[in-house]
Amino acid sequence: MRVVIQRVTHASVTIEGKEHAAIKSGLLILLGITEEDTQEDIKWLSGKISKLRIFGDEKGLMNKSILDIEGEALVVSQFTLYASTKKGNRPSYINAARPETAIPLYEAFVKALERDINKTVKTGIFGADMKVALLNDGPVTIIIDSKNKE
Repeated sequence: MRVVIQRVTHASVTIEGKEHAAIKSGLLILLGITEEDTQEDIKWLSGKISKLRIFGDEKGLMNKSILDIEGEALVVSQFTLYASTKKGNRPSYINAARPETAIPLYEAFVKALERDINKTVKTGIFGADMKVALLNDGPVTIIIDSKNKE
């Protein structure tokens, strides 16, 4: 699994011209899934995200997690995170999981994150054409790959 995490003051997903989900202060999480991903990837990634200290403390230092600030989370599926641009100019998405694999893992990730942050997680709709709006706070943007734990 691969995520792009953005610390936001607010974020929303609009589908077919209607706001589907919105959060205030917290994390916008763009989630890419590959065929090799498992429940272990979900557990590790959800745990990492819930404890990630990227919110400011009283001194302005990044010492607080989403749990500490009681922030919200918005998860949006994004198969393009597994784009390969090795050949030519048109990205290949062969490394992204097919929907029959990705949807159950996406749903399991959302449930795991809800457990880990003790809060309902907002989502987009898997496979929908979505418009994502956000105000990145910082800006703080972090990429995490469960297969490359650095």
